Amino acid sequence: MPSKPVSLDGRTLEGGGQLLRLAVSLSALTYIPVHVWDIRANRAPRKASQQAGGLKPAHLAAVEWLAKATRAETKGMIKGSSDLHFRPLERPSGLDVNESKSKDDYQTGTWQDVHDGDSLIRRETYIKLSSPGSVCLILQAILPYLLFHNPQLSTQANQPNNKQVTGVPLRVTIEGGTNVSKSPSIEYTSQVLIPLLVEKVGIPPMSVQVIKRGWSSGRADIGAVQFDLKPFASGSKLPKFHFSDRGEVVKMHVSILAPDSTMRERLRGKVIEKLLARHPNVEVLFPVEEDTKNGARWYLLIVAETSNGYRLGRDCLWDRKSKSDTLEAVASFVVKGIEQELERGGCVDEYMQDQLVVFQALAEGRSTVDSGKDMYATLHTKTARWVAEQLLGVPFDEQGTCGGCGFEVGESFHRRQEQEAVENSAKELERMKIS
Repeated sequence: MPSKPVSLDGRTLEGGGQLLRLAVSLSALTYIPVHVWDIRANRAPRKASQQAGGLKPAHLAAVEWLAKATRAETKGMIKGSSDLHFRPLERPSGLDVNESKSKDDYQTGTWQDVHDGDSLIRRETYIKLSSPGSVCLILQAILPYLLFHNPQLSTQANQPNNKQVTGVPLRVTIEGGTNVSKSPSIEYTSQVLIPLLVEKVGIPPMSVQVIKRGWSSGRADIGAVQFDLKPFASGSKLPKFHFSDRGEVVKMHVSILAPDSTMRERLRGKVIEKLLARHPNVEVLFPVEEDTKNGARWYLLIVAETSNGYRLGRDCLWDRKSKSDTLEAVASFVVKGIEQELERGGCVDEYMQDQLVVFQALAEGRSTVDSGKDMYATLHTKTARWVAEQLLGVPFDEQGTCGGCGFEVGESFHRRQEQEAVENSAKELERMKIS
């Protein structure tokens, strides 16, 4: 275990929660300790009476889950903290297993084994928020660990008849917000992020079920989402991937959440009119239409699907009371946004860029992501690249290509780094002797 943590200034670049989430996520996976200070220092409080920056409940929930899962030694893991020490402890004994049959008794970071007779068919974990913090941002923080850690390798003691089980499906249920301001929605996650990760990056299949919606607009309401996935096999590596040659737009997927059927029908009409004026030959589909039953809850997502299987999205969570021009404002904003994404010419939208960085960094070989004109990179993307470089030592060039570390599922990555450092030092000494 490395004795000295990687120290990260939380004010760097975007200086928000993403820096913290990715740092702790990679720390949990690689067992490289981190110290993040001035957490979210670039975030101004929403109200004058509130504290600027620091750990909010949703950030804390992800950190607590990863800390429990890795039995990490922590300091500053409390609400409002601006300084966090996170040191995972490597252990061969596997994950903690909660024997309770009730989700209300789950402990953060523990798993419950679900059996069919003597066969382990699934492992379940539950994360609960007391406020509608973003479910999708919590998923973003823990997903690399879920996919690449493969804890079933070390669960022999927990299995019936002392049988070791590998590749067991995982079910993660997260309570919180599904449609939250300044956060990816569950529609974006299920229609853009996950399809691209499965079909283009190459992660195992993953499904999403919205049990109940959670909103930050109108009256705050806590929802729940169930994610089912399977980790990579032990010893495997994520191959390099390339996002290029976007292709032509062939479909537009429109998801509408609005107060009543009349409003949804009118919004649908405006969106169709605006989209077909620009793309007369494109098929327009409506995968989600729901009644929010609240005049302050409007949500619209448009996903452009291309002939080569790429998906770009733009959305709007309208968190103000409806007015006479609300329909026009929402429709115009989202249609304009998706047109801007398409004009840029890239294979991903600006909100997808940074979410691919961790997979580029962990893959084996050089992975590329065409983000369009001038290889435009958002501040979130630059921040994610910086964190990956600090912890994994992987380089990103100006075009966004990354020479990944080739993370092997189940390996002790920090030991590999230590061994490489020893070998490099020996080579340097040998060069000095020769010269």
